[in-house]
Amino acid sequence: MSDVLEGRCLCGAVKIRVEGSHDPRAGACHCRMCQRWSGGLFLCFEADAEAVTVEGPVSRYQSSAFAERAFCSTCGSHLWMRDVDEDGAPYDLMPGLFDAALAWPLRSEIYADRAMASVRLEGDHKRATRDEWEAQNPFIDGDV
Repeated sequence: MSDVLEGRCLCGAVKIRVEGSHDPRAGACHCRMCQRWSGGLFLCFEADAEAVTVEGPVSRYQSSAFAERAFCSTCGSHLWMRDVDEDGAPYDLMPGLFDAALAWPLRSEIYADRAMASVRLEGDHKRATRDEWEAQNPFIDGDV
């Protein structure tokens, strides 16, 4: 797909624009490194390197021999994971940064056998809608 996507971190200091080829579906990873980084489940979508423009204070951490993980230096929002051992490697961007990604389906799931029990979303458990949760927790500013 080649629609223009605009995303931002939590504080708005980092802005990411995808103008070109990207896959409008999320992939999930349950590996231990992704669990440590994300707190449970890593979701991403792929965008060609030449399609991605980034503005703002980005910090990078080389998390393995082949990949870096990037985050906003101001608020800490996770931005992407990317291979560093390959010129022009695509970005694995965090879909939550982009409003357009709200309706995207799940493309794939890896390390599924390693998923934490708390992020297996099927089954009979307590659920609350946005309105229900915010009504019970008036100190929350809302889901913005």
